[in-house]
Amino acid sequence: MLDGFHTTIASFEGSFLDQLGGTRMFSEIRRRRYDTSLRSITRQAPWREAGRLIATRAGLEKLVAHEIGTFCVDAVYRDLDRRVASSLKNGRNKKTEAVYAYEDGAAFSFEIAKENGIPCIYDLPIGYWRAARYYLENERERRPQWSSTLTGLQDSFEKLQRKDREVMLADLIIVASSFTRSTLKFFPGKLAPVAVVPYAFPPVGERKTYRPLRKRKLKLLFVGGLSQRKGIAELFEAVAALAPHVELTIVGYKVVNHCAALNKALQNHTWYPSLPHQEILHLMKASDLLLFPSLFEGFGLVITEAMSQGTPVITTDRTAGPDIINHGENGWISEAGSSNSLQAAIEEILLKPGILESTGECARETAAERPWSVYEKELIAAVQEVERIPL
Repeated sequence: MLDGFHTTIASFEGSFLDQLGGTRMFSEIRRRRYDTSLRSITRQAPWREAGRLIATRAGLEKLVAHEIGTFCVDAVYRDLDRRVASSLKNGRNKKTEAVYAYEDGAAFSFEIAKENGIPCIYDLPIGYWRAARYYLENERERRPQWSSTLTGLQDSFEKLQRKDREVMLADLIIVASSFTRSTLKFFPGKLAPVAVVPYAFPPVGERKTYRPLRKRKLKLLFVGGLSQRKGIAELFEAVAALAPHVELTIVGYKVVNHCAALNKALQNHTWYPSLPHQEILHLMKASDLLLFPSLFEGFGLVITEAMSQGTPVITTDRTAGPDIINHGENGWISEAGSSNSLQAAIEEILLKPGILESTGECARETAAERPWSVYEKELIAAVQEVERIPL
């Protein structure tokens, strides 16, 4: 179905970029490796993204400053979006029957697509911004000591207008969770049809050995950006209340360096700012439980990664958890923003440690039933529906 694939950096096996990605300094490139069958239809715009990666690694914060930095994420998105729009405008993709683009990188290409009668498919990977404001502005007032970590509330009026323009121009919206779909109720205009296509699970790992608790502590793990959007205040409160019985390991970067509450909390736990993906999977398998108490999440890939390793998850009702977890069977759903709810779920496990194995095995079975081939079929079916939507 794919006529053209536009991206920033694409690595193909055997290419110069791929070889460069084999070095430690440029290992990030290997994360952009694609199947060689896409090579002939791939169009790259690498320079601004390369600048972002280099500036980030070098600590050149002004160059990647939110929205205004020469190599900020927004600049990368806008540059790619303009290139796709130019390609459509110049008629390079004469066979194009639809344009599929992502939030913050769709406005220019959708405008040109509309001028040429081409349907627009919009992928919204995280909840709609007005819903985020509703949930997170309340959080800023409720927990002011954590407010500096809520960087998503810093978007300019112009950027938010672009987001709304993208939603307005869409003929079909693809989301990865029912929660994300629910956030679109905050959109003030007419909404295109919305298709929920949950992401898949990684390949399941070997069967896990579940160690009895007895005289050891319950090993808890959190993986994600250290922001209150991820519910880290609730995480630290619940763990502190159960301190004699649990130990917490955290993997994630600080979204800001000057949050005193965060810096103080990290001193009490094992913290890794970053780890290679394979090491994270090993750590997931070695842990008893993954905690992911996010307050606003489009999906939460760490949920599926942990479940694929046979490690059950406690997450919230504002993630993809309700789409893939049956509470008490293959994981647990807690109330978003409630440390008491999270603590109660952990206490249940401490009182009945045997449920870790049965729940973990069920989580692993769930993962095995939804490989990426299932996601591919569902996504293709959703995309094909755009042909039936009157434009």
